[in-house]
Amino acid sequence: MNILAIGDIVGLNGCDFLRQRLPGLKKLKGIDVVIANGENSANGNGITPSGAEDIFASGVDVITTGNHAFRRKEMYDYYDENEFIIRPANFPNGTTPGRGMTIIDRGRIRIAVINLMGLSFMEPLECPFKTADRLIEKAKQEYADIILVDFHAEATGEKRALGYYLDGRVSCFFGTHTHVQTADEQILPNGTGYITDVGMTGPYNSVLGVKPEIIIAKLKDKLPQRFDWAEGDSKLNCVLFTVDEKTKKTTAVERIEIKGV
Repeated sequence: MNILAIGDIVGLNGCDFLRQRLPGLKKLKGIDVVIANGENSANGNGITPSGAEDIFASGVDVITTGNHAFRRKEMYDYYDENEFIIRPANFPNGTTPGRGMTIIDRGRIRIAVINLMGLSFMEPLECPFKTADRLIEKAKQEYADIILVDFHAEATGEKRALGYYLDGRVSCFFGTHTHVQTADEQILPNGTGYITDVGMTGPYNSVLGVKPEIIIAKLKDKLPQRFDWAEGDSKLNCVLFTVDEKTKKTTAVERIEIKGV
């Protein structure tokens, strides 16, 4: 089974480029399942219901999110209504909308997608290690054959530590949030496909998607700035995991970057 993980989609620019390039990539690579992080897909951060529908229409099966999951209040009901957009599972249950795990049923096989958020330099949420333990057990109870994890986190060390902690218990583990694709794709010792960060889908002449002059002014002058997404040529960062349906282990990991206009 070929599973594609797409890095944080940034603004309308990123959504447009995804819509242009994903269908062809799916056909070229024979992709069965697509997971994309969409928490920055709306202009000005966050995600909107219409933006989520646009991402689904582009060919994405599950949308994951992160620290901007609840930036737009119009999303609150949508998280409860659509089971295929999820938020980090270690947000408090009962006080935050939505769910932290979903299952894609392909008939012959069931794929669980878990969304977690890191704690280093982030919000003080439930421990992602303990949350992962709980949801992996839940996924097995719901007869999931393959388990995927999107770990939305800042610190490289925290991502690698959780990756090794889950090695052999999940098929694929990929990081999001930094918007910078890392060159450490690998298969961990017990068969889990891994990358520290998938990267970003959006304008590549930018600082993590934002106009460079805005970030320069913020860092240089130490004054608040309104973050506006950059425009121009885009890139699509993603990682392709090939998973053996019998062993549930990853057999190949391919890091991909597509550039265009």
